[in-house]
Amino acid sequence: MIISVWRYSHLALAISSFLLLIVASVTGIFLAAEPVIEKAQGYKVDGFDTVTLAQTVPLLKEKHPGIQELVVDDNDFVIIKYATEEGGDQQAYVHPVSGEILGVPAEKRPIFQWMTNLHRSLFLKETGRILVGVASFLLILIAVSGVLLVVQRQQGWRYFFARVEKTGFAQYYHVVFGRLSLFFILAIAVTGTYLAVYRFVPPPAKASLKINEDAIKEEPARTLSEFPLFQQTPLANVQKVQYPFSDFPEDYYNVQLHDREVCINQFTGDVLAEEQYSKTYQLAQFSLRWHTGRSGTIWSIILGLASAYILFFIYSGFAITLKRRRGRTANKYKAADAQIVILVGSENGGTFKFADAVYKQLIKHGKRAFVTDVNNYTAYPNATHLVIMTSTYGRGDAPSNAKKFAERIQRFPQAQAIQYSIVGFGSRSYDHFCKTAFDMEALLQKESWAAAITPVFTVNDKSPQDFSNWLTEWTRTTGFAMTMPRELLATNIEGLHKLSVASRTEPDSEAAFIMRLRSRSFREAVSGDLLAIYPKKDHRERLYSIGKIGNELQLSIKLHDHGLGSNFLNALQPGDSLKAKLVKNQHFRFPKDAQRIVMISNGTGIAPFLGMICENKKKLPIDLFCGFRNGSSFALYEPFLNEQMALGKLQGVHLSLSREAEREYVSHRILKETNVVLQCLQQGGVIMICGSLSMQDDVMVALAEICAGIGPGAVAQFMEKGKILTDCY
Repeated sequence: MIISVWRYSHLALAISSFLLLIVASVTGIFLAAEPVIEKAQGYKVDGFDTVTLAQTVPLLKEKHPGIQELVVDDNDFVIIKYATEEGGDQQAYVHPVSGEILGVPAEKRPIFQWMTNLHRSLFLKETGRILVGVASFLLILIAVSGVLLVVQRQQGWRYFFARVEKTGFAQYYHVVFGRLSLFFILAIAVTGTYLAVYRFVPPPAKASLKINEDAIKEEPARTLSEFPLFQQTPLANVQKVQYPFSDFPEDYYNVQLHDREVCINQFTGDVLAEEQYSKTYQLAQFSLRWHTGRSGTIWSIILGLASAYILFFIYSGFAITLKRRRGRTANKYKAADAQIVILVGSENGGTFKFADAVYKQLIKHGKRAFVTDVNNYTAYPNATHLVIMTSTYGRGDAPSNAKKFAERIQRFPQAQAIQYSIVGFGSRSYDHFCKTAFDMEALLQKESWAAAITPVFTVNDKSPQDFSNWLTEWTRTTGFAMTMPRELLATNIEGLHKLSVASRTEPDSEAAFIMRLRSRSFREAVSGDLLAIYPKKDHRERLYSIGKIGNELQLSIKLHDHGLGSNFLNALQPGDSLKAKLVKNQHFRFPKDAQRIVMISNGTGIAPFLGMICENKKKLPIDLFCGFRNGSSFALYEPFLNEQMALGKLQGVHLSLSREAEREYVSHRILKETNVVLQCLQQGGVIMICGSLSMQDDVMVALAEICAGIGPGAVAQFMEKGKILTDCY
């Protein structure tokens, strides 16, 4: 439930503050340009950082007898205020070493003045400042809740900056831009909040209040250049210097530095009084410089971009929310009257598209159907069929609208027998692929009224082909006359990149062959990732495990008579090209920190292991258990494996042949060599399994038998800890 709280909090905070944030962001973009324009005037002189007050104060007094004060602004420009001969006051930019007037400060542009007032107070004076401060604080909470949601989506802090799967323009860039601008938006929000709060803090005490006028002396007199404080203070540390108004001893130099205020005897240079600024004041000055962009041109530009990003986040956030809620068909029948109930679990609304398409067809065919969130599950007195379509969120969590299923299934047992079917939606590039669907399956299996009419079907990346496979099986079993909805047949071929065939082998006696591909666009691919190809340039996707050999991607392919993907690849020759996209498979990577590794595969499932073995630069002990039908099938890989053994990257090969010799499967060989498996697990190693699902099932049974002596549920515990990894199909 924690993630739901943060999601709804994130949305509620955005809704409650979006108008204020829009105003603050738009004005922030304009105001970010002001420091850039000011710095472009170029009144900062060379060597400014080495100039001291001892050089500048007397010089400017001599050159400009009517000088009243010296100011060093945020751009390190030196500005003086002085009385003219005509009796008026004048300001000018000056050279701190020569005293030359460089220019005259211009009045603040009306547009920037207007924007500043709107940005700070909405023209509502103190009330407006409070509202802007509240908006800044809400922006902090929005950023923090957004971070937690990204962490959940990316499956932990470790993968915070890992590649984001593209699931739609608004959602994809909401996450990508959010990560890029997070620090800068927090900087805006935190400094803005602090400045709003600081207005209620009393101003720092004046140093002049500490002066003992009776103790002021006029001797021994020093020249201004001999004043100790002036000699020790560079201009870079100065905010303002106020010159004495007269020659009376009671008048003094008031020097405002970044950390304190000092009153200086105008005759002797002695310190008459000193007041250290509080940390709260110094932090306020720091916040002001960084919030306004006056600390640097680059920072000003970054703040402008960050303000623009906030506007984009407002747009994309509401676009995501509307997407979750739109397209949900109004039910024609009540839940109590429904014959077919469709329950949907979806974090971002994408699964509803599939559920609504099925619902509309059922209604069209005269069926009493009802579609709703999983969390709304209740008793359905007339239902005969239950369909659950659910995605999985983050690290195997249920979507926020499906978290109550376990509790509600206990509260509302059905009075009659109901047949059910479950469809899981997800991406194989994430851990816990479709875990929620299988969790719900486990809950329903415990209910006496529930009878499964299909196994759990999984849909990878909203594949129409995967969904069509389920729909075909479901309609065959139920007898409902339905076809694949046309609106679900949209193509899924975005983000394709070109690869060229570097080399390939001819199909062997078992119709298996190896192909190596080359492309600059796939440099980030690693062994264990998946290559998605679209042979017919439509939605029909085929996935192949990648083995990374040097700079090339290696595929191990079994040619099937009517195989769409395998025949497409088999038709390619060296020099030919194809287009494909990379599907990251974060949970199935070479475990470089493991003490030892056992790899288990059958057939072409050996593909990623070949690349991982090649990656074993530390020469970790690796044992490969591989199963093939006969020796000729293994011959395709034997030379490479022998080479890796000679290099010390592979410790041993344990071969099983199902049609020759002892006629055993890989699960049988594991049971014969239990010591290898046990030593791996007991020494902090990792077991990796890749190949067919039937092989995986047999291997898991064998592993359970091997680990029986460790304790009940040992295999499940090893899997939970990431010590047993699977990627089967």
